[in-house]
Amino acid sequence: MENTSILKEWFERVDSDKTGNITAPQLKRALTVGNLDFPLSVVQQMIRYFSLVKVKLDCSQIDVLGLCRMYDFDRNGTMSFEEFIALNKFLLKVQHAFSDLERGRGFLVPDDVYEALVKVGFSLDSPAFYTVCESFDKKKNGSFWLDDFISLCIFVQSARNLFNSFDTAKQGRVTLDLNQFVYCGELPSQGSHICICLGKCYSYIFSGKCLQTAWF
Repeated sequence: MENTSILKEWFERVDSDKTGNITAPQLKRALTVGNLDFPLSVVQQMIRYFSLVKVKLDCSQIDVLGLCRMYDFDRNGTMSFEEFIALNKFLLKVQHAFSDLERGRGFLVPDDVYEALVKVGFSLDSPAFYTVCESFDKKKNGSFWLDDFISLCIFVQSARNLFNSFDTAKQGRVTLDLNQFVYCGELPSQGSHICICLGKCYSYIFSGKCLQTAWF
């Protein structure tokens, strides 16, 4: 999935109206061409989940210019080819981490999930990790299939990006006033997850209207 010409072929095959942008159902079909068959709900998350207005194709390099959805950089509910390339790089990284640790079972257990997250580039402490696992263990049996793990990674990436947008001094700690905290909680889809994780995992220190919390 790293060959740009192949990605372009997949993208153009589903961009039937030749607008240069694809919808979630079209994205699902494009990924299926590459043997990545995800439920539509997961594909919708790939477009819907927020990130930053400007994200370089190397996901480790992020310009903090404001909030947007994860790989829908222009926030128009569809995905351009540039966004499609970035998404594929992210998915390739997540899929490799999953494949390295699923040990022929087809799913990960929590210890595997932790190690896989580290491979992807996320380091969570125990309270944050187990809270996130609880939220994304849909069947509540401790088994995380590929779509579960991808959803979890999308959430953690979006949470990291949200945190980084406030951590402009790169100190690993932010102070939010009440308005900012309410804004975080009201962001679509992921806001409730973030508030749950904050509520379970962090100590809030209120000083007047301000809240201090550290990135996990």
